[in-house]
Amino acid sequence: MKKGYYGEFGGQFVPELLMPPLLELEEAMKTIMKSAEFCDEYTRLLTDFIGRPTAMTHCRNLSRELGFNLWLKREDLAHTGAHKINNTVGQALLTQMMGKTTLLAETGAGQHGVATACAASLLDLDCEIYMGAVDVERQSHNVKRMELFGAKVVPVESGTKTLKDAINAAMRKWIADQETTHYCFGTAAGAHPFPLLVRELQSIIGREAKAQFVEKNGKLPDYVVACVGGGSNAIGMFHDFVPEESVKIIGVEAGGTGEPGCYNSAPISLGTTGVLHGMNTKLLQTEEGQILPSHSVSAGLDYPGVGPEHVYLHDSGRVEYAIINDGQAINAFKTMCRKEGILPALESSHAVAWALENKDSIPAGSNVLVNLSGRGDKDMDIFEKYTAEYGN
Repeated sequence: MKKGYYGEFGGQFVPELLMPPLLELEEAMKTIMKSAEFCDEYTRLLTDFIGRPTAMTHCRNLSRELGFNLWLKREDLAHTGAHKINNTVGQALLTQMMGKTTLLAETGAGQHGVATACAASLLDLDCEIYMGAVDVERQSHNVKRMELFGAKVVPVESGTKTLKDAINAAMRKWIADQETTHYCFGTAAGAHPFPLLVRELQSIIGREAKAQFVEKNGKLPDYVVACVGGGSNAIGMFHDFVPEESVKIIGVEAGGTGEPGCYNSAPISLGTTGVLHGMNTKLLQTEEGQILPSHSVSAGLDYPGVGPEHVYLHDSGRVEYAIINDGQAINAFKTMCRKEGILPALESSHAVAWALENKDSIPAGSNVLVNLSGRGDKDMDIFEKYTAEYGN
């Protein structure tokens, strides 16, 4: 496989001005990230700051109703409430050891922005976060958290005012300030080496989950499930299970409101091949290559592209990618609250919904392990608006 590619997907489709910091980052991954100093300090921070290992929970009430065992890997219990912190603390530490002073980031749901601001505060770095104006409004609590951690939040008014436009704005800023600034990319997408970097920092999820499940059950799970927007929580969860052929791996994309032809966030299932944000991948686009608007009730999944390794895993047949719509995700959100006392992020609710919607085709007694990538406190305003419009 060519460097920076997953099959035909990946690469570095960026302006010439962005090649120096990408090459600098690739070199830092080969040297600094493999040093004992980095590894020892990152391991310490995973334990003492983030709170790893996160728990694994057996959903006893739902398992009785479903006829199979539903398990959750609890990334919602990590510091700041989502898996994003694994990546940002690692990139912040790398930034500090590279001698740079500023973390730059984009965010959709706000969880990556909160985690970046938190990591910057911990390691005494300046922090600037770009966020679509629509997402600023629908994730206002997370904006306040970023600002409390000392970050400057920049609303992006261009385009659809969501994650895609925030990434465009952050990339322009990085070109101007690359000598002092590291772009802390939030998901396993973008130009090489970001998909590899984010996967390496998030693969702690799958390593822990695999060891915890075997310790509890003496065997591997039958299914591993995770939601896919850009794809960071999913690739982190999947990586250690990919070689295990007995494990069925399911990625869940967001199907929007669900009616035929609606705006969605399912580029693997419904998109075509193209280039966006420095990578060759599957995109939601017109025949002429213009990016289409995406939609999901979950801001964190609202993105017209996806990380290139996911497309490779799909095309190779190793991972199955399914679609869950807004209403099904909201139902899973409520069901997890009422049956298990757990408030999942709307992103993670898509993965839970896959298990609920496929209960009749999952063999009785199976073990289904879902990555609960984050907690849903941030989504209460969205939930209230949704139920006001569509009812309970």
